[in-house]
Amino acid sequence: MDTTIVQRAALGSLDGGQAYMTFEDAVAEFPVEHFNTRPFNLEYSFWHLLEHIRICNRDILDYIQSATYHELEFPNDLWPDRGDNTDEEGWGRTLAEIRQDMASLRALVADGKSDLAELALNAGGDSKPTLLREVLVIADHNAYHLGEFSILRHLLNLWPASHDAV
Repeated sequence: MDTTIVQRAALGSLDGGQAYMTFEDAVAEFPVEHFNTRPFNLEYSFWHLLEHIRICNRDILDYIQSATYHELEFPNDLWPDRGDNTDEEGWGRTLAEIRQDMASLRALVADGKSDLAELALNAGGDSKPTLLREVLVIADHNAYHLGEFSILRHLLNLWPASHDAV
């Protein structure tokens, strides 16, 4: 099989916009006053969802490539504290770090030197965690939570009037 086909498919999954909304579309024009809203008696806010995505993306990137990786404990290390809130600066930092980590992951996948079938640096004796598998885990996880983010946004009528609902 042509590895560029797999590479393009992996990049398409990371970018979204095929079968699911892109990250940029999901967060576009999000109202500041709702960063910390916890919809429908949920324990987490819109910011918590995005911060969870950020933490998980970073964790998997570190798992793939960091010689000093330390496994995070689920769920405590993978979600912000439920009592934490953010402001515009914190919201912006979360978005910027997600974008930066996704750009790093895209670069790793797009690099012709990267073998998508190669095991992640911290795979140990496990033969499953290849670079491709970890990329797809990130894509699936992000799509899941961005879908949740989008639906909650819709239910609370937090989309701008210009948004095309489907």
